Amino acid sequence: MKKSVFKGAGVAIATPFTKDGINYEEFAKMIEFQIANHTDALVIAGTSGEAATMSEKEHEEIIEFAVKKAAGRVPVIAGTGSNNTAYAVRMTQFAEKVGADAALIVTPYYNKCTQKGLIEHYTYIADHTNIPIIVYSVPSRTGVTVKPETYAALSKHPRIVAVKEASGDLTAILRTRALCGEELDIYSGNDDQIVPILSLGGSGVISVLSNIAPQVAHDICANYFAGDVDEAAKLQTDWEEVISALFMEVNPIPVKAALTMLGYNMGHVRLPLTDMEPEHQEKLRAILQKHKVL
Repeated sequence: MKKSVFKGAGVAIATPFTKDGINYEEFAKMIEFQIANHTDALVIAGTSGEAATMSEKEHEEIIEFAVKKAAGRVPVIAGTGSNNTAYAVRMTQFAEKVGADAALIVTPYYNKCTQKGLIEHYTYIADHTNIPIIVYSVPSRTGVTVKPETYAALSKHPRIVAVKEASGDLTAILRTRALCGEELDIYSGNDDQIVPILSLGGSGVISVLSNIAPQVAHDICANYFAGDVDEAAKLQTDWEEVISALFMEVNPIPVKAALTMLGYNMGHVRLPLTDMEPEHQEKLRAILQKHKVL
């Protein structure tokens, strides 16, 4: 059985920007807030972190900064995926060199590939690096769906240890669990499916909600693992309105707006994303106030 990277709620942390780059002063505050409120892992430079619009230098710097700031207190998982296999290898090797605990690697997008291509892509990366790899499946963004049989093939590699599943397809996730057993940890990639995926033997969530409510996301998982399924389900249900609000525009637009409301100097989302529409901001603010986030 492979060693888990983490169990519980890892935050898919947003990135605060200045006009010219990354605001590391604010990012340090965000990391400390997460650790103080029991986040179980930091996931850097993923979708929520706007890695797609980072330069290679920024991408490397933010991973190294997070590793140093976390200082071993929680695992740091570096988003290193690309639709260019060679670039994904290079970024994953860098993450390994600076001490990241694992790499989160999204399926190739735009050029896409077959299921055979997915197996060869991930196997090539895993063969050329030495840290654990979490496959990231998010078909709504990439146009690529990883089939359960493909997960089964990938799970045979000793360094491919988990998947962040954001397909929303619980039947496919059930099939994946049946085929892979203990050889592949499954993390929910959707905050509205934490408890359902835990019920299928999932290991936790890589969460957008955790940006603003890390204790809540942690507690959903912790209660479930402690056997209090009713409390986990209650928390999941009670926070449904907030979870939905964080996706009223494309992620990470709403969560960055929410973090700004919480007092972080997040700057603007980078083009082609645009800042949240005023009417949506007001709706989001009212929901956060209702749930005592603000």
